[in-house]
Amino acid sequence: MKRYVVGGAVRDALLGLPVADRDWVVVGATPEEMTAAGFRPVGKDFPVFLHPETQEEHALARTERKSGRGYKGFTVYAAPDISLEEDLRRRDLTINAMAQDETGRLIDPFGGERDLRAGLLRHVSEAFAEDPLRVLRVARFAARFGFRIADETLVLMRRLVDAGEMQVLVPERVWQEISRGLAEPQPARMFDALVRCGAQHAVLPELDAVLGDGAARTALGAALERAARAGASLAERFALLAHALAARCEAGMTALCTRLRVPNEVEELSLAVCRCGAGLRTADADAPVGLLATLKCVDAFRRPERLAALLRTLEYAVPGAASVQAARRLARALDAARAVDAGAIAAASPAGEIAARIDAARERAIESVV
Repeated sequence: MKRYVVGGAVRDALLGLPVADRDWVVVGATPEEMTAAGFRPVGKDFPVFLHPETQEEHALARTERKSGRGYKGFTVYAAPDISLEEDLRRRDLTINAMAQDETGRLIDPFGGERDLRAGLLRHVSEAFAEDPLRVLRVARFAARFGFRIADETLVLMRRLVDAGEMQVLVPERVWQEISRGLAEPQPARMFDALVRCGAQHAVLPELDAVLGDGAARTALGAALERAARAGASLAERFALLAHALAARCEAGMTALCTRLRVPNEVEELSLAVCRCGAGLRTADADAPVGLLATLKCVDAFRRPERLAALLRTLEYAVPGAASVQAARRLARALDAARAVDAGAIAAASPAGEIAARIDAARERAIESVV
C-alpha cells in the first residue's frame, strides 16, 4: 500500500500558494485493508476513506469509463492493480494531475509543472470530452489563475457544447461552478472562456444579450474586476450581472435565479439592483420623494445592509464621484427617515392615512438633510 498527495494541494504548493486541504490517492489497497488500518469509509460512488488522525480524504486509485450522458455517466473501477498514473490520467487538467509521495518527490507524468510555468490550462487526455462539468471547471480555473486555455482543450470544450452535453448538467452544479468562478480574482475570464467555447448559450441563456455583445461584456468584465479588487461579496458580484442586463434586468435575473436555484440573499440583491438601481438616475432621484422611494424599494428600513450592498454594486458598475455622492445622500436620507417616530404617527392617525402620513414625515425629514 502506497499513498500520494494529489491534485490541488500539489498544484498550489508549486505555485507558492497556501494549501488548506490535502487529498490522497492510495495505490495497492483494498477497502478491507483500509478499514483494518483504521480508516473510516465515507465514499458512496467509489471508495473514499478518512484518515483516523488527520481526517484527510484518502481515495483508492481508480479509473472511469463513460457509460452515459452528463457528469454522472461513468462506471468507476477501483482495485489494487490500478496504478497511480492510471488514476492521474482520468483527471481534467495537467496542472491537477500531479502527485507527491510521502517523501515529497514530484510525480508528473503529463507535464503539469511545465504547464504551470507556462500559465496554460491543458487537458490530460481525450477523456476530458466525456464530462461536461469540466467546461465550467476550466472556465473557473481561468478566473482563478488567469491562465490561457490551450487551443486543443478549447476544441474539446466546444465538442461537449456541440454535443448538447451542457444541458445535462443539474442546476446545483452549474451554480456551484459559476458562483466559485465569480468569487475568483479574475471573474471576467470565466465568462470569456464560456463565450469562446459557446457554453454561455446553454448555461447562462439569460445573459446571452450581454455576453454576446463585445462592448457590454467588456464593461461587465471591468466592473467585475473592480469588485474583485475591492473584495466584494458574491452577492455584489452576481448583482453586477443584473446591472449589465439593464432594461431586461428583472425578468432575466428572476429566470436565471429560479433556474439555477440561486441562494435567496444573492437573488435579493440582484433584484434590488433591477428594481431600485435605475431610480437612482431618474430626474427626481435627489428629491425627498425619490430618495424615500429608493429606500423603500430596497427595504432599507429593515435591511440597511442591503442598501449599502446596492450602493457598492452600483459604484463597481459605474465608478466615480456621482456614485459616491449618491451613496452619501442616501445614507443621510436613511438616518433622517429612521429618526421619524412612525409609531407615534400611526397612533395619532386614522387607519387609512397612516402610511401616507409616515411617508410625508419622512420626506420632510429627508428634505432637511439633503
